[in-house]
Amino acid sequence: MELASYSDYAVRLVNTEEPARGKDTLTSVEAVRELFGGSQQAARRATEADVTRFRSVRARLRAVFEAADDGEETLAVDLLNSLLLEFPVSPQISGHDFRDEDGRPDWHMHLADHPSNATAGYAAIAAMGLAFHLTGHGVDRLGLCEAAPCRNAYLDTSTNRSRRYCSDRCATRANVAAYRARKREEAERTGRSAETAQPSTAVTDR
Repeated sequence: MELASYSDYAVRLVNTEEPARGKDTLTSVEAVRELFGGSQQAARRATEADVTRFRSVRARLRAVFEAADDGEETLAVDLLNSLLLEFPVSPQISGHDFRDEDGRPDWHMHLADHPSNATAGYAAIAAMGLAFHLTGHGVDRLGLCEAAPCRNAYLDTSTNRSRRYCSDRCATRANVAAYRARKREEAERTGRSAETAQPSTAVTDR
């Protein structure tokens, strides 16, 4: 697995909360376990204590995306480095896929499960994946959705660095809102022009 793909762990965790809408789905052990996806062994280690710990890591990961979105490149890197120092990774070589018909393993790098607790393991993977994405593609490839009030995190993988929204749904909603705003502005301009063009009906005293 390409190590940068682990950056999805960071996006999934950050997007469990929508602060502007007052929504938070990270409220139970089951919600924590769902974040691990197919890594069931790591998910089973989650306990009630991990709910609070995951929320703390989530806030720190969101701060990385916020700094990147604001153009604060050095701050984003510093915040991410602090996570990497606190939650070190354990790399290992894996060969669960086969390279050819002879059954030779397709060796590649994985990040091993952290032995201490579920939060430490998830945070290590998320931070390292985000670090690989940042160094490989640039800080400006970390963004927050511009379709207010969404502000979900996303990773820009477009060829021309043009992504501005977390999903097609938000892009459509933002485009519709912008279209309606333009139409209102045009209607207001037309109304003002019509008022200006009306002949004066004032009567002059003689």
